Amino acid sequence: MIFSSGFLRLSPPRFSRSLATVTRAPRSAPQRHDWTRQEIQKIYDSPLLDLVFRASSIHRQNHDPSKIQLCTLMNIKTGGCSEDCSYCSQSSRYSTPTKASRLLDIEPVIEAARKAKENGSTRFCMGAAWRDLAGRKRGFERILQMVREVRGMGMEVCTTLGMLSPEQAKQLKEAGLTAYNHNLDTSREFYPQVCYMLYFGIVITTRSYDERLGTISAVRDAGISVCSGGILGLGESDADRIGLIQEVANMPEHPESFPVNALVPIPGTPLEGNERVAHHTLLRTIATARVVLPGTIIRLAAGRNTLSESEQAMCFMAGANAVFTGEQMLTTPCSPWDEDKAMMGRWGLEGMQSFEQASVARKEGAALGPQTRKLVSESQAESS
Repeated sequence: MIFSSGFLRLSPPRFSRSLATVTRAPRSAPQRHDWTRQEIQKIYDSPLLDLVFRASSIHRQNHDPSKIQLCTLMNIKTGGCSEDCSYCSQSSRYSTPTKASRLLDIEPVIEAARKAKENGSTRFCMGAAWRDLAGRKRGFERILQMVREVRGMGMEVCTTLGMLSPEQAKQLKEAGLTAYNHNLDTSREFYPQVCYMLYFGIVITTRSYDERLGTISAVRDAGISVCSGGILGLGESDADRIGLIQEVANMPEHPESFPVNALVPIPGTPLEGNERVAHHTLLRTIATARVVLPGTIIRLAAGRNTLSESEQAMCFMAGANAVFTGEQMLTTPCSPWDEDKAMMGRWGLEGMQSFEQASVARKEGAALGPQTRKLVSESQAESS
């Protein structure tokens, strides 16, 4: 408004262009731990585009929507597993293309971590195919050293090693472990239930649901971030996907990350004949998880390589903000670094820095140490 020669003259309106991304620090929504199935069902059943819009809005309130966490996963001990997970080619009970191998030496693992870091990954995950660490003292010591060395590179470190005792979780934390992956896979009801596969069988008999929750409790109590999610396409219903989300949402703390895997049927496993999960089911699950788990990183995990670029973009819009990238997942294909970086460039996305997630940074605290803080600071300076 401008005054001139005694007359009131209105100045033309000035419009500022605002970007769709959040430039200020996102504010974290409070966590709820009392979700009912009915509440989550109502969210899940809402019209899909309305659900994606709601999830996208919540995502922007709690995360920078331009950031995607890039993770690389390495199988450090392949096959020969005594478990009977019906989706997994590493079980010794099935005849699959996956061949058993011993635990890798330290140097090839560290070299793979270096390569992952050079290609933009900020979290390095190591998986070993066994039920638990019982009787594997020397192997566990080797893994602890792997954790120390990868952490010394300024990267986040995650492992998935089967069931853990509280003491083993404590040792991993002391070695510098950032996160531990232990998926619930599906709802409590479907987990032991008889379902139709190639024959009639059950998802897993060698490990109970409560044993899985026990490992997650040991990890959380040790101060390690929890990574726990599920697999879509096992033969479960919508109610089971809702049950899985409710289970993790009502934990004492929401998991730091929630992987959403789309089953990759592998020849020789009982689930080899399962159909690919529909994209709208994957999208609906991601969006519902984002609404219920506002501060959690939602990881678009196994099966992502079967999605088109536009299908992946819709998942990011619905709240997914982490992917596995690199040469291989545990036993299934992975989208290569170059393809992912090109895709992210087209969509205006960029990789997160190590320890950028607020919940991880809070949990790490002083444990980052001066050397790691220096490496993280240098890495952030290089990207700015």
